[in-house]
Amino acid sequence: MERPSHLPLQDGVSPSCVALSNGSWRLLLDFLAQRLPAVSREQWLQRMADGSVLDEFGQAISPSTTCADLRLRTAQGHPRIYYYRQLAFEPPIPLKERILFQDEHLVVADKPHFLPVTPSGRFVKETLLVRLKQQLGLATLSPIHRIDRETAGLVVFSVRAQDRAAYQALFKDRLVEKLYEALAPYNHLSHDHWDDNQHMLYQSRIEPDVQFFKQREVSGPPNTQTHIERVQEVQLENATLSQQRWALYRLKPITGKTHQLRVHMNALGLPILNDLLYPTVVHGPDHADDYARPLQLCAKAIAFQDPITGQERVFESHHRLMFATNSHEV
Repeated sequence: MERPSHLPLQDGVSPSCVALSNGSWRLLLDFLAQRLPAVSREQWLQRMADGSVLDEFGQAISPSTTCADLRLRTAQGHPRIYYYRQLAFEPPIPLKERILFQDEHLVVADKPHFLPVTPSGRFVKETLLVRLKQQLGLATLSPIHRIDRETAGLVVFSVRAQDRAAYQALFKDRLVEKLYEALAPYNHLSHDHWDDNQHMLYQSRIEPDVQFFKQREVSGPPNTQTHIERVQEVQLENATLSQQRWALYRLKPITGKTHQLRVHMNALGLPILNDLLYPTVVHGPDHADDYARPLQLCAKAIAFQDPITGQERVFESHHRLMFATNSHEV
């Protein structure tokens, strides 16, 4: 549901929207308290007092505004109510993004580990999208793809609403070349997996797990594919980890399922270093982050032909994984 362009941002946060449905409510306050019970009636009263509950014309909705009043303001059968999501407490993320590119069509950001791309769960303002909207003053900014909160690297945003569908179609039609880097165990897999150049194509069927924050492989026709290359054996700087054999891998996902790279590497017996979900859950998404142990996965490079300008776009992340320089080819 597109946000009307005249509705303001609040600290980089765009308003959320709910449509007024048919019912016996007299006051809009009654409707909101019942329809969105995660926000208490007292909190709705405070938001209305702050001018943070608006109709589609940007006019403030007061505690005394009736449902009939709102319906009279608009010709729509189900008028829309806009409000700004707020959290009582949001853990600060002390890591900063970097803007690598900006023009009238695109913004490309280098995301740190631990920072979500978009608001969800316990994060609203501490997200890449909201930070960029606040920093750049671009209310229409929208990501055209996603990477995991735990993953660092490139995220591409569309600046203009009218361009968004064309950019999103690039990903849907698999016209974007994506390259990730990962650190994982060095493992002599069978020759059925690696070719002579240390490459493989891995494919499987991935579906949501019973734990909502995970994915799992299941039997059936493959719906995911990843090109995997073992680049070199590496020496890690951590004294404990350096006792094991590790390698740098380049991963090129053909499809784009949630957690695809993490699931595929784990299925090969090569779980990515510091992965808290695969092969076993160390803790769920609500646990405090350990900034000293980021997932060793980076969205390193992305390339595509711009559907608006026709230019060839190539971008590379500045993030580096945590291995020492005295590494050698495999």
